[in-house]
Amino acid sequence: MNRRILAALLLSAISLNAMSQQSKTISVNIDQPVAPVQSTMWGVFFEDINFGADGGIYAELVKNRSFEFAKPLMGWSVKGKKIKEGDALVLSRQASQSNPRFLRLNIKETSKGDAGISNEGFRGIGVKKDLRYDFSLMYRKHKGDILMHVELVDDKNNVIGTTQLKVNSNDANWHKQEVSFASTATVEKARLNIWFEGNGLIDVDMISLFPHDTWKGRKRGMRRDMVQMLADMKPGFIRFPGGCIVEGMDLANRYQWKKTVGPIENRQLIMNRWNVEFGHRPAPDYFQTFGLGFFEYFQLAEDLDAAALPILNCGMACQYNTAELVPIEDLEPYVQDALDLIEFANGDENSKWGKVRTSMGHPEPFNLKYLGVGNENWGPQYVERAKIFQQKIKAKYPEIQLIFSSGTDPDSERFHYLNNELRGMKADIIDEHYYRSPEWFLQNASRYDSYDRKGAKVFAGEFAAHNNNKIIGSDKNTWQAAIAEAAFMTGLERNAEVVNMASYAPLFAHSESWQWAPDLIWVNNLNVYGTLNYYVQKLFSTNKGTSVLEITREAKPVSGTDGLYASSVIDTIKKEIIIKIVNTEKTALSQNIVLNGKKKIAVGTITTMEGDPDGKNSFEQAKNFSPKEQNISVKKQQVALNLAPNSFNVLKLKYK
Repeated sequence: MNRRILAALLLSAISLNAMSQQSKTISVNIDQPVAPVQSTMWGVFFEDINFGADGGIYAELVKNRSFEFAKPLMGWSVKGKKIKEGDALVLSRQASQSNPRFLRLNIKETSKGDAGISNEGFRGIGVKKDLRYDFSLMYRKHKGDILMHVELVDDKNNVIGTTQLKVNSNDANWHKQEVSFASTATVEKARLNIWFEGNGLIDVDMISLFPHDTWKGRKRGMRRDMVQMLADMKPGFIRFPGGCIVEGMDLANRYQWKKTVGPIENRQLIMNRWNVEFGHRPAPDYFQTFGLGFFEYFQLAEDLDAAALPILNCGMACQYNTAELVPIEDLEPYVQDALDLIEFANGDENSKWGKVRTSMGHPEPFNLKYLGVGNENWGPQYVERAKIFQQKIKAKYPEIQLIFSSGTDPDSERFHYLNNELRGMKADIIDEHYYRSPEWFLQNASRYDSYDRKGAKVFAGEFAAHNNNKIIGSDKNTWQAAIAEAAFMTGLERNAEVVNMASYAPLFAHSESWQWAPDLIWVNNLNVYGTLNYYVQKLFSTNKGTSVLEITREAKPVSGTDGLYASSVIDTIKKEIIIKIVNTEKTALSQNIVLNGKKKIAVGTITTMEGDPDGKNSFEQAKNFSPKEQNISVKKQQVALNLAPNSFNVLKLKYK
């Protein structure tokens, strides 16, 4: 065949194919809602991993404030030429199981700088210029006259904030005193020094330092900038306290909610199970003080107008660790913990646990609606225990929606066994987890298209796209991962009749103290930034809508053909049609959208995220990738788009 003719035929074929691609319109039926979108559709998953609580969102700046770490003086150093052997001793109150240890100091005719203790904080203490800091401690002075000099110093030992605290009481009882002072500089890695001046014998405990600018100004509360990142997402729920934290390395190490409420000084510290989980990321100073406990979690959910979603241990320790089980005949206390938690959240102020909540300053119920039974547990031993929890809880609180585990993965024989058993139990909600490659997320965007619409609902409780294992830390939070998650989430949204809840995991990571990556939000002692994954989650959660709309291309769901993924919802409150489209191809695509229905579209905007698949955000470039919004034209109920390569696009169309 003549080369010119062959070339012409090839060019013609390419042109016809391009025209064919561009002629495939996306149709949205804007007058026919398919299913409601639950208010809980997009939420956040919190676990104390990566120093997410202590050293993170819980704003305490002193590490090992109560000397209860396995090594009692971890985080502390004794300073000064007049502190001799035996002058600083860790002692134990035999009468107290929750907080037995304290530090006894024998002060002998000292001046400032002669005798003191110093705390290093969590990889240093982040201090901001002109901000007030609230220092407090518990003490018991046996004799003498002692003045404390409290100071913050920078990494060159320059004093950047100081005050004094006079010990007033002199008896056998424990007392609490506090004092505030301001910092004169911004420092990422400061230290706290306490110098003792005078002569005497004193016991100290619960030594604490908090910034004054906590979330909602609550004393000894949460770090404001981290909570604000959550508030900006407008989450429908907050799942807590985990995660594997719930299970513990063994049952003694499990999370016990009753030990996390009441006065702070009476909450019993335990080792964080992520302390020893990963040999390549050891964290020997990782413990749980429970200053951030179940009351504070419920309060945070209320602050954010999000449903609280607590998860409780079901009598099973982590099956990857000890796999310890409570015998069935001894399970009753675990079930009672669940019943008591519901009373703590919802009981009136005269009930046993309602009184505890009231004593903490919240007489009104928290209106708990959801409760998770176990985390990532599996096997017939889990099903046996799940049935007991279901029977006992539903008998007393039939309105509580119970969430059950489907194990650790979405594909195995283990998953299918649990899925069948739980559906046979008529479970309310089944928790599915997926930590998989970006390719898996793209291939599974249609996962829920064929799920039973009338059976148990799905909670996509933990998910994140994981890149090549050679990539570590925050570098794993790439656009390749985030765009794959966006594509998958269109499938969750299209199937909101089945999927009632979804949350990325984990939530927070400290840049110097992480154990697991990728993570949604990265922090250091002073700053916080949202990853690309964060902005994807935020675009979904702030554009949730009220009902799903049918969206098709050639009469089929838009779920991977030509690299396109799409979903659509209507928001009848804001009077908006919201369309989410992902183009995972390396090339741009012209695409026409036809809006079928009687609603008249007035104006529209498109918000886009696009760029290099290997791109990411950082502390230095916190918004290197972030959504960009612009107006678009709507003509005759149609929108002509040019979808950038590797892009996630959210169209918001106002209707009359």
